[in-house]
Amino acid sequence: MHKSPSGSTLGPGGLDLTQAFFRPITNAAPPSPTKRQTKISVIGVGNVGMAIAQTILTQDLTDELVLIDNKEDKLRGEMLDLQHAAAFLPRTKIYASVDYAVTAGSDLCIITAGARQNAGESRLNLLQRNLALFKSIVPPLARYSPQTVLLIVSNPVDVLTYLAWKLSGFPSNRVIGSGTNLDSSRFRFLIADHLDVNAQDVQAYIVGEHGDSSVALWSSISIGGVPVLSFLEKQQIAYEKETLENIHKAVIDSAYEVISLKGYTSWAIGYSVASLARSILRDQRKIHPVSVLAKGFYGIGNEVFLSLPAQLGRGGVLGVTNVHLNEEELQRLRDSAKTILEVQTQLDL
Repeated sequence: MHKSPSGSTLGPGGLDLTQAFFRPITNAAPPSPTKRQTKISVIGVGNVGMAIAQTILTQDLTDELVLIDNKEDKLRGEMLDLQHAAAFLPRTKIYASVDYAVTAGSDLCIITAGARQNAGESRLNLLQRNLALFKSIVPPLARYSPQTVLLIVSNPVDVLTYLAWKLSGFPSNRVIGSGTNLDSSRFRFLIADHLDVNAQDVQAYIVGEHGDSSVALWSSISIGGVPVLSFLEKQQIAYEKETLENIHKAVIDSAYEVISLKGYTSWAIGYSVASLARSILRDQRKIHPVSVLAKGFYGIGNEVFLSLPAQLGRGGVLGVTNVHLNEEELQRLRDSAKTILEVQTQLDL
């Protein structure tokens, strides 16, 4: 199934209306060869995939949007539903197909597809099923779009980003996991709420695993350019470490709370991934905490993917920010890497 969002023909005879509606410009030059269309493919049209697609459309981040899934009816329904909003959106061509050939030439491929955990199923067994799924997704994406950036959103995102890297054969800078970008947004919101400031004025990162072993970088938090903990110490203002730990725990628990209340998370991850897409495709060179190959950073010696503050641009990961970590944070980050590696080494690649 493959449907174009627009055409210049109407009626059973395929009457071409282009010439009737528009008169050509005399001696017109062809379009500049330096101009090119931007193309994003989203794999998986579940709640997360469609929240990402919808946010990408409303933020005018691409000229072409491709949806891929193995459920033809739902896929066509989601495509039509988005196409019917054309009058309210920036002009974007929307395609949908079960055939990965439609993704050819994508600048960014976003993978949200993943197996759901069954009751009583172990995390390892879930990972094995996701490995089988990724073996059917990643190779055709790499084949049809050999210069694309792969952005993995499916969970557990760190291990699946590692799998996508291995399966694609891409250089590590072009395989990125959404990681703790959303966790860090939740972190900034909670700090801002605690201090009654705007979250955009809070600089704060969660790093490591997108999960229970994540690390809150309290030592580097700043508000309006003022380092928080060192400011409190200089002003001799006491603070309790337990309060800090409770805020971090609230970050970890927040996704579980949303899932328990509405059944899934969607809107926040949609905005989070759209922000990553913008930084990559528009070469914004913004810093995001995303899952990258961590070997060689902060004393991590194994090939694991975990979140570090990274600069993103058209080439994917342009570099990892040299953020200062205190000894406790450094040890927690290395422990987080070990947690990911333990799961990773059990996989049957």
